[in-house]
Amino acid sequence: MNAGIIGIGKYVPERIVTNQELEQMVDTSDEWIRTRTGIEERRIAADDIDTSDMAFFAAEKALKDANISAEDLDLILVATVTPDQPFPSVACLIQDRLGARKAAAMDVSAACSGFMYGMITAKQFIETGTYKNVLVVGSEKLSKILDWEDRNTAVLFGDGAGAAVIGEVSEGNGILSFELGSDGSGAKHLYQDEFVQMNGREVFKFAVRQMGESSLNVIEKAGLQKEDVDFLIPHQANIRIMEASRQRLDLPEEKMSYTVKKYGNTSSSSIPMALVEEVENGKIKDGDVVILVGFGGGLTWGAVALRWGK
Repeated sequence: MNAGIIGIGKYVPERIVTNQELEQMVDTSDEWIRTRTGIEERRIAADDIDTSDMAFFAAEKALKDANISAEDLDLILVATVTPDQPFPSVACLIQDRLGARKAAAMDVSAACSGFMYGMITAKQFIETGTYKNVLVVGSEKLSKILDWEDRNTAVLFGDGAGAAVIGEVSEGNGILSFELGSDGSGAKHLYQDEFVQMNGREVFKFAVRQMGESSLNVIEKAGLQKEDVDFLIPHQANIRIMEASRQRLDLPEEKMSYTVKKYGNTSSSSIPMALVEEVENGKIKDGDVVILVGFGGGLTWGAVALRWGK
């Protein structure tokens, strides 16, 4: 049995915050932000929209795209570091709101790698025949844990949600290989006390190395070559990190997703949000080999090679 993505959906808040607006809030500039991160604007959720609301909106779209109902779900996994509250989980909140009466539900905490962890967890349930349909959501309201006077972090992050239904796909399609990893000795470089704290230099060095290595590893595990890759969706954190990954795979610029300029770093939701966008604009087509690769606090990382199609 092959596990793959059978439905996708995303939600982004209406409010756009530009770099020019941030110039009025912290000591920074549009040029500084763009040249170092590639970010031009980000979405910020309204006060009355929380992580579970965005997760719900994205999940509804993914279910519709998969052509299944909430009652067909066996498990809901929500990757987030910004839950509405410590408990109950965001997954339980949307389980009730969706009406997924027979679904188990839990949150996954692996920071920006969370969607990859959720996707690979779902894969195990599908391929063992334990479950038929698993909903995996990445949803983050990072704006509520940012110090808007800290120019090192305030300019980087945004809010949003992306969702995918994982189920059985036809032979040759779906998840071909994966890699998950962690290095807790790097926990001190990216963490939350009251607000997000980050040692940008150390995170950058880790991410450049790990994103490239993980991408190459899953290509090899899938029995593929670099030239077999049709599209790359890296975690949308920083254009320089993303470019380093693209260059390791010898891919042309047009074969890499670049949504960070519109949404900033949305943590666990960045990869599914980018996936939806690239499928919708026709850059990912049935039969394409796609690499998804992310890194995050923990430190954690994850990568997937998949052949797109049901």
